[in-house]
Amino acid sequence: MIKTEISRRSFLQLGGAAAVAGVTPGWMIGQAVPSGNAPAQPPDRIAQMRASAASTPIKTTQLYDNVYLLQGAGGNMAVQTGPDGKLLIDSSFSTAVPRIREALKGLGNDPGHVLINTHWHIDHTDGNEGLHEAGFTIFAHSMTRERLSKPSELKLFHMALPAAPAGGLPVVVFDNWMRIWHNGDSVELRHFDAAHTDTDIYIHLDKADVLHVGDIWFNGFYPFIDEGTGGNIGGMIHASEQALSIAGPQTKIIPGHGPLGTRAQLQQFRDMLAGVRDRVAALKSAGASEAEAVAKRPTADFDAVWNKGSVTADVFAGIVYRTL
Repeated sequence: MIKTEISRRSFLQLGGAAAVAGVTPGWMIGQAVPSGNAPAQPPDRIAQMRASAASTPIKTTQLYDNVYLLQGAGGNMAVQTGPDGKLLIDSSFSTAVPRIREALKGLGNDPGHVLINTHWHIDHTDGNEGLHEAGFTIFAHSMTRERLSKPSELKLFHMALPAAPAGGLPVVVFDNWMRIWHNGDSVELRHFDAAHTDTDIYIHLDKADVLHVGDIWFNGFYPFIDEGTGGNIGGMIHASEQALSIAGPQTKIIPGHGPLGTRAQLQQFRDMLAGVRDRVAALKSAGASEAEAVAKRPTADFDAVWNKGSVTADVFAGIVYRTL
């Protein structure tokens, strides 16, 4: 049984991880290129992602009595088990669904019940249809449904994405805030202002003290910010601060990509974002072009820790410049 509280507008019911090693998501490796430098013959990246997901194992880590972290080829997932049925956060790629279902089965015979999408990106939602067929009802922010309902593009990776199939669309959506009571815990869903995208939410399991923040946090490397769907550096900083205001010293924080994190690690991420933002903003205010600002190496002091993914220091600095 699910009970809900939603601010401003009642929810609309419409009827229907990084790789385990904790590095940049596999679909991003080698794909991010500076704006305007598209490859002559882009590969079929959706096929590449799905092929990788089909062969990537799912790692399960227990976080609480009935809460687990699942990590595979796509974004980090989490599952809560219990008599109300399984609650799953994010769905990875469609080809990962058999492995996800196998991992879920290993956590008990509770049926699939609720699937929550942290945002619209394919590495977090492509498995929606298959998991819906397995009994999950899909919850998300209203903009996630809107984004998934139509073709879209990830310009940084030169990827054109088709609309999601009907069975992969969220059917319970909210605008700002929502709470459900599930398996003896209060589960809060709240929308961030546009940050990584304009669809981002966090999910906080109060009793378990587990906080899933989706892709507003890439733990251990420079983040991808999807400027094409509202993402911006200021929003990323604000979202990090909002997550920090919720987390306590013992909160287990699940990033969209990378290893399970702590409040102290999220604080370091926020401080890096703000430091790069401030340096790029000063260069831009002084009249530097994007290329000139990037050439000044505004990330230099942070690179030893954060320049470890396919969103390189120069690519990240360019994103910051464009989204100030």
